Amino acid sequence: MTSAELSPSVDPFSSSASTRAFAPTGRRVLISGASRGLGRALAQAFAANGDRVAVHFGSRRAEAEETLGSLAGTGHVLAGGDLSTPGGTQGVAETAAAGLGGLDVLVNNAAVNLPHPLAGTAYEEWAAAWQSHVSVNLLAAANLSHLAARRMIEQGCGGRIVNVGSRGAFRGEPDHPAYGATKAAVHALGQSLAVHLAAYGIGVASVAPGFFETERVAHRLSGAEGDAIRAQSPFGRVASADEIAAAVLWLASPAAEWASGTVLDLNGASYLRT
Repeated sequence: MTSAELSPSVDPFSSSASTRAFAPTGRRVLISGASRGLGRALAQAFAANGDRVAVHFGSRRAEAEETLGSLAGTGHVLAGGDLSTPGGTQGVAETAAAGLGGLDVLVNNAAVNLPHPLAGTAYEEWAAAWQSHVSVNLLAAANLSHLAARRMIEQGCGGRIVNVGSRGAFRGEPDHPAYGATKAAVHALGQSLAVHLAAYGIGVASVAPGFFETERVAHRLSGAEGDAIRAQSPFGRVASADEIAAAVLWLASPAAEWASGTVLDLNGASYLRT
């Protein structure tokens, strides 16, 4: 496919550029990192909406199969693969597109988040931590966005890309600096793509959640640490994964086209940007 063939068929500044037939349901959705936690909640939300979902997993096939079995409707597929390499990422996109018959929505949810505070981390471990975070959190999101968007352009019916970022991109993550930095980069990636892809009827947005409860972090919500985490929000609680998934589902909807380019804070007023 040449660059000329992928040129927008309408003037991106005309009203007709926003009238493409992007469906509210029955769409083909790829969710990265969907074997458990927020990824599972996202898959369930899209499936309940009547969409067909490709459940990506890296190494947790059994958990991904549990996610797949929990989804409403039919036509969902597994898409396993290593997102830390360009080839692995391409394989995931191809498996998802083949299984679903195309792609209409991409949710970049997969992420690495391992502690590496500078003062207590040896240089070799520090460098490895940054490499793994950049490979999955940023480069995989960029590469999946390219692969999915090119398919959306060829299909000619618009599409949506939603990135799962983080509150940590704004407030800093002293024990997880690569996580905070890569999430900030993901927000910037989404805004750049939002401007570029609007001409093709593709909206791109990001969410920036604060702390939300999943099985992976449940242990942190007990005792004094849990009290301190809940106290970060004036609501005195943390979010549920379902609350984050509901926001992503809306950003992926036809109604959210005018939200393209946004970074939506989902932190219960625990961190206010100015």
